[in-house]
Amino acid sequence: MSINLCIDWGNTNVKAAIFDNDVLQKQFAFSEEAALEKVSGLLETYKPSKAIMCSVALHNDEIIHLIKLKIKSFINLDGYTRLPINNAYLSQDTLGPDRIALACGAHIGFPGKNNLIVSLGTCITYNLMQKNKTFRGGAISPGLRMRLKAMHEFTDKLPEIGLDGELLLLGYDTPSCLLSGAVFGTACEIDGMIQEYEKQYPDFNAILTGGDAPFFASKIKSKIFADPDLLLKGLNLILNYNVSFPR
Repeated sequence: MSINLCIDWGNTNVKAAIFDNDVLQKQFAFSEEAALEKVSGLLETYKPSKAIMCSVALHNDEIIHLIKLKIKSFINLDGYTRLPINNAYLSQDTLGPDRIALACGAHIGFPGKNNLIVSLGTCITYNLMQKNKTFRGGAISPGLRMRLKAMHEFTDKLPEIGLDGELLLLGYDTPSCLLSGAVFGTACEIDGMIQEYEKQYPDFNAILTGGDAPFFASKIKSKIFADPDLLLKGLNLILNYNVSFPR
């Protein structure tokens, strides 16, 4: 039995997953403030033999120290980690490790396809994983909440709104107009990007993932596959690859 712990440390919260022989068994979500206690509990409860962390935000170094004390095989994923795919991204130092994990997850989930992974989080990332096992890059744009916040912070009079208002294509006041522009504008952007990539790449496949993916799944017209666990699956693949083929 091989138990793996995979941690996705995002800008908003922390997610963790337990894999047993490559099958995702349990998932957890918690705040950055609770991370040390929660990870400690996972280590004690499940006693994983291997662990990997993917972090796009500053994290508490105590977490790394704790994991290394408990687990011999630990990977702190970055742009230079050994991968089961080819990485053609030019600026390795600024490549988000989440994008690497997403590319690996798409490769194992949809081999033989040119996969465009659309990840909807704090930012929206478009990531092209070609069927020749090469991650090429893609695009980055503001996420939904960032768009709403930016319209407030970069103007004098536009209010800051949340997602709990009435969503209408034709806004009838300023809050509903802001929400319409942010939501439907994002959906149109995603559809447009998918269409442009589909024109250039045969055997094309689009995958939707990330925290805001459920919110947008019904608003996107393009044919997509939704996989909320794609990043965690990619982390598990990278972890096993590095343990099987150490540096």
